[in-house]
Amino acid sequence: MSEKKRITRRDLFKLGFSAGAAMTLSGVPGATNLARAEEEKPSKMSDTTLPQVPRRVLGKTGETVPVLLMGGSMNFDSKFDPKLAEAYRFGVNYIDVADCYNNGQCEAKVGSFVAKADLRKNVWITSKSDQHDPKGLERTLHTGLDRFATDYFDMYYLHAVEDPSVINDDLKATVERLKKEGKFRFFGFSCHDGNVDELLQIAAKTPWIDSVMFRYNFAQYGNKALNDAIDACVKTNVGLIAMKTQRSEVSFQDSWKKFQQKGKWSKHQAVLKAVWADERISAAVSHMDTFEKLKQNIAAAVDQYELGRADVQALERYATATRHEACDGCDHICGPTVDAPVKIAATLRYLMYHDMYGEKDKARELFRRLPTGAQRLRGVDFRPANAACPFGVNVVAHMERAAKVLAG
Repeated sequence: MSEKKRITRRDLFKLGFSAGAAMTLSGVPGATNLARAEEEKPSKMSDTTLPQVPRRVLGKTGETVPVLLMGGSMNFDSKFDPKLAEAYRFGVNYIDVADCYNNGQCEAKVGSFVAKADLRKNVWITSKSDQHDPKGLERTLHTGLDRFATDYFDMYYLHAVEDPSVINDDLKATVERLKKEGKFRFFGFSCHDGNVDELLQIAAKTPWIDSVMFRYNFAQYGNKALNDAIDACVKTNVGLIAMKTQRSEVSFQDSWKKFQQKGKWSKHQAVLKAVWADERISAAVSHMDTFEKLKQNIAAAVDQYELGRADVQALERYATATRHEACDGCDHICGPTVDAPVKIAATLRYLMYHDMYGEKDKARELFRRLPTGAQRLRGVDFRPANAACPFGVNVVAHMERAAKVLAG
């Protein structure tokens, strides 16, 4: 790897890392599993002289995972991805992949890295299926194992669950059989639509659900229904992983500028620190598609100090100033008011990918996968959706933009 891409202590100091946080792997509470793995299988890539990302227990799995997880919804190098190698040096040994990421190439690319680095026993791999019926899940699982060139995944999720009825006895029977066959160690699901709290409550009542990855960010901390659902999961020891933590605004590329940095942390760092401050959450998965993002997030993770008052107040002001610019995915509220088979929440999420993440091709491809009727945005009266949105999101303006940049 080029030395210019290596993250150094100097880099971390520049990005807010405090000297008092310079704990090595052996000094991080809960790091014994990875430490033991390193002792048993030395790797040239690991460097325990560097500060390591802290670890927490992931619910009923009993395993520790880093509080910062490597998201896989990006384009990795198919031969050997340097971002994955660099993340591993700082203890980020959990990689989140899926059958549908990077046009179906994600599992193979990450698998190539893991194989060449000889790290399969030292990394946690979670994959996901966008097929929610038992037969579809099993097909997707076997395809993913073949692509990754592995015998098992550590965790397997149903991807982007919205319909609670998919968590049923038929799925339970398939999951338990596949576990016995050693195809995955643990099972759960991910969710990010408007019924996250309902799905978390179901997970809390379902003994064979080990973990849930769900949308959680600084704008939701006062949501009573969501907090009650999180508490229910903690009570039954369901491992919780936060996703979509940045709460990117829909189609407002400059919205992040409304965050006025008063403390030591940038907006992106402060958001992660706020999530980690909730001890009910084991980890946060992050989209780290550049070395700069990786450095920023590692610096925030390894620093032991909590957000200061100035940071918290800045986040609160930012949340208030941008509340009307962020879609919470509650399609069940605004969708029925529109006389067309459109998918408002999904469309606005893809618009976010296009405008905020700069993933234009991915956004258009996902939009093209929607049913034909849902792609016909022009001529639809979205004013009733504006009136129905409890947060004042300007659905009309966003859907007009989506018609231009997504529908073409």
